[in-house]
Amino acid sequence: MIIDTDTASDDAVALAMALNHPGVDVVAITTVVGNCSLEDTTRNALYTADLCGSGVPVYAGADRPLLVKAGLATYFHGMDGLGDHGYPVPSRSAEDTDGVSALITHIRNSPGSTLVTLGPLTNVALALAQAPELVDLVGRCVVMGGTANTVGNVTPAAEFNLWFDPHAARLVFASGLPIEMVGWEICRGEAGLDATERAALRALDTPLAHFFLDCNSTALEASRKQSGTVRLQLPDPTAMAAAIDKDGVVTHSSSHYVEVEAESPLTRGMSVVDSLDVTGNPANVEVVNAIDTARFKEMIFDAARG
Repeated sequence: MIIDTDTASDDAVALAMALNHPGVDVVAITTVVGNCSLEDTTRNALYTADLCGSGVPVYAGADRPLLVKAGLATYFHGMDGLGDHGYPVPSRSAEDTDGVSALITHIRNSPGSTLVTLGPLTNVALALAQAPELVDLVGRCVVMGGTANTVGNVTPAAEFNLWFDPHAARLVFASGLPIEMVGWEICRGEAGLDATERAALRALDTPLAHFFLDCNSTALEASRKQSGTVRLQLPDPTAMAAAIDKDGVVTHSSSHYVEVEAESPLTRGMSVVDSLDVTGNPANVEVVNAIDTARFKEMIFDAARG
């Protein structure tokens, strides 16, 4: 597995799910600007790897979107991306190689690997521009991003990752990569951790259990203000769960033509899903429509145990 991430609170949980899973070999983590600055997303990835006892190489990638001005989500995840709890400096630094070059190298060296994207798609778009043959080398490309015919979380029409760099998202979705889209709506409702489940997670009393909850404290409050939910919504972990255990987690998916709007100020970053095949265009994305929420939560608890 290769993970591309704008590491903030929910990304950190997703990283730990992969790094602590016995059946997953994470060969590289590349970071991108998005939830917070590139410096912070990189530091957060390194710190999470430290907590998991992992020496996986971390590479810093793009520090800005392709064409639009960056609009960070520090209002949601905290200024440092991890809820502003003052976590210590990681034990190591990022590799000297840049994230885009690292993506190209690791995909070439591990044909058939799973690429999981947890943030804006800037690194992936830049890698494909330099090495279009990567499209045929990726086994699966699991994208946390977009929404399938439902509301967005940063505008009425768009989910944050695709909104942040819509031109990159448009390029990636049109590239021919074997995309499995896990939209923001998948983490909502019963998939969120309620107060009883959060208490049970805290009761594990492990460093990772406390970290999962504490680093998401700002996000929990931001979600409450945005939508009134009292559950902890974890979009990136839903995508990671689907990437790790698709057969056990994904209960319904369907393939459609999906295009990302990049120019309209009203619908910037919208994932336009042709659910009724009205365009006649061939399907380019497998859209995840539902997951087994109990299995998903079990995977979070397993990761928290370390």
